[in-house]
Amino acid sequence: MSNIGFIGLGTMGQPMAERLIQAGHKLRLNRVKEASQYLVDLGGEAVETAAQAATGAEFVVLMLPNTGDVEKVLFHEDGVLDALAAGSVVIDMSSIDPVATREFAERVEAKGAFYLDAPVSGGEIGAKAGTLSIMVGGREAQFQRALSLFEVMGKNITLVGDNGVGQVAKVANQMIVGLTIEAVSEAFVLAERAGANLEKVREALLGGFAQSRILEVHGKRMIDQTFNPGFAIRLHHKDLNLATSAGTALGVQLPNTTTTRELMASAIAKGNGGLDHSALFLEVRELAE
Repeated sequence: MSNIGFIGLGTMGQPMAERLIQAGHKLRLNRVKEASQYLVDLGGEAVETAAQAATGAEFVVLMLPNTGDVEKVLFHEDGVLDALAAGSVVIDMSSIDPVATREFAERVEAKGAFYLDAPVSGGEIGAKAGTLSIMVGGREAQFQRALSLFEVMGKNITLVGDNGVGQVAKVANQMIVGLTIEAVSEAFVLAERAGANLEKVREALLGGFAQSRILEVHGKRMIDQTFNPGFAIRLHHKDLNLATSAGTALGVQLPNTTTTRELMASAIAKGNGGLDHSALFLEVRELAE
């Protein structure tokens, strides 16, 4: 069993940390709040700083909202780098900028440690069930060292390439998920306007070539109007910003990604950024009114 520093205990981080504790690993937990206090009751140790979480850790797992948060936790005062032991592995499971990820990896490796970017897909459901898809960038040897941890949290675990490439794969994933949510939203708005029963429409589509996990799970949320966040619109909007920024840097036009990003921005401006990304349906429906 491993000594692990775990930093970031939000919607995704909590169940991921819980699974590691239940698997017998020793976790030092930074950023414990009332909602995540139960992890201490399960055996985790709460610490005040990122540096304390990293002290004596073989692995330091990050699950944070954005690039700036990861940079702060790693490199600012009382950050991970202050306490990182030579040979230890930072595993960043956040979804952040691929270019910044490469820079972070270089700075960590200059300290004599290692870095894996390992963003995930599967949402809160997958985090709780331990069925996340994990897209890893980094060295093969360090991937193999961390594989037993990844297997506690996920099922589809792939070493995609070097540092930063895991984040590229996650950006691609978020593009596909976001555009599919938008497509299901448009289809449902059209069907609703035509007077069709959305439950029956969804049932029919699930038996055809349009079948998808998005249609199954998020289509049901749209019909039931249950938008408590598994993954919030504001976080998905952040990921699509990463996609369009990468597209600009590479000279690649991403027209539908840009449109979906703007729909999410509109939802955020109306105060709906904390809703599940399936609530993009509300934005598309409003356009049809």
